[in-house]
Amino acid sequence: MTVHNLLSFAGIFALALVAWVISGCRRKVNWRVVGWGIGLQLLFAFFIFAVPAGSKAFLLVNDAVVKVLESAQAGTRFVFGRLALPPGAVNEAGESSLGSILIFQSLSTIVFFAAFLGVLYYAGIMPFFVRLFARLFSRTMRISGAEALSVSSNIFVGVESSLVVKPYLAEMTVSELGTIIAAGMATIASTVLALYVGFLHELMPTIAGHLVSASIIAAPAAIVMAKLILPETGRPLTLGLDVKPHYEREDNLMVAVINGAESGLKLLGGIVSLLLAVLGLLAFLDMILGWAGGGLNRLLGIQFEWSIKSFLGYVFYPFAALLGLPGPDILPVARLLGERTIATEVTAYQHLAQLMAAGGLQSARSAVVASYALCGFAHFASLAIFVGGTAALAPSRIKDLSRIGFKALIAATLACLMTGAVAGVFATGSSVLFK
Repeated sequence: MTVHNLLSFAGIFALALVAWVISGCRRKVNWRVVGWGIGLQLLFAFFIFAVPAGSKAFLLVNDAVVKVLESAQAGTRFVFGRLALPPGAVNEAGESSLGSILIFQSLSTIVFFAAFLGVLYYAGIMPFFVRLFARLFSRTMRISGAEALSVSSNIFVGVESSLVVKPYLAEMTVSELGTIIAAGMATIASTVLALYVGFLHELMPTIAGHLVSASIIAAPAAIVMAKLILPETGRPLTLGLDVKPHYEREDNLMVAVINGAESGLKLLGGIVSLLLAVLGLLAFLDMILGWAGGGLNRLLGIQFEWSIKSFLGYVFYPFAALLGLPGPDILPVARLLGERTIATEVTAYQHLAQLMAAGGLQSARSAVVASYALCGFAHFASLAIFVGGTAALAPSRIKDLSRIGFKALIAATLACLMTGAVAGVFATGSSVLFK
């Protein structure tokens, strides 16, 4: 184990300390939740990265996701033709790619994955795994059955996870609501996993397996951070109970495919509109900062990049340092973390791929750790989505949700960083998963 691995290990507890310092009620923190939450992360990561059987399972999952992704491309190429060909590719008709076009080559696979997920839910495969993780979280960390179920659902889906506990939302404690929102923003949905795999697969062949394991590790990390920042001060109604998911099974397989595809299309539209709006606004703000800062640079005789991304890079610098990265890689990764916070993880992963292709990171280990730390919906746009989506299901809790929303975003951000630190502990040159 190198000094960087030890720094990653220390970073886990340093990040937890940050959450405790900003806690709303430090004396009420349940240290069993914190201990078991960190322990589960380390245990899972050890099994995946250090145990041969776990590594084989990891590679099996990675290969399965890649094969499914290849299947998704059949539909996009039939519908969009040359537009769907990635740069440098040639189709059966001898037509070459027109270059990189995000919406046709990557974003459109979301529709397929949403339909595929609908089939897995109809077949009872996803509900099985959701309940399996829910039991693990509730019995080890002693959190309520409802929040354990919602958090475990977040491993596989996004804002829809609140639907599985809809009957309980109105009576949940503030801490339970905070945990649900934080977990939603600290993980990613299976529907968008293919998008990030598409960005990084050529540069990092095992990225699919890493993203799946990151989403699993992020679940207990979110519980830890949420319970540190928003400790439980009440008594949850479902404490110690095994809660069943609340969802309606589709009438048949075809209906599951149709409804899943329609949900994917809505998600695709939401992501596209969000990127158009957010990236445009950021460019506008950067233009104003550049104009104002340029004059200041000339006045003071300095060279400084005046941009939102640059500012946030310095804000996240100490947090990126806690991930155990080599010195030259800290600032580039910090900028990606800052970019995720305001411009979504989509652009952050895309720029991570560009950074790797340009040799902008000193080690492959830094790229893997960064991919874990970026694996989550921890950004301002997602905050509005998760708070608004949960409030729509429980209108009586709008005030509570709006009051704890920003704290949940902080908890989710720290949870993503903790996930990266856990990966950093086991990122060694001897592991086939990090080569």
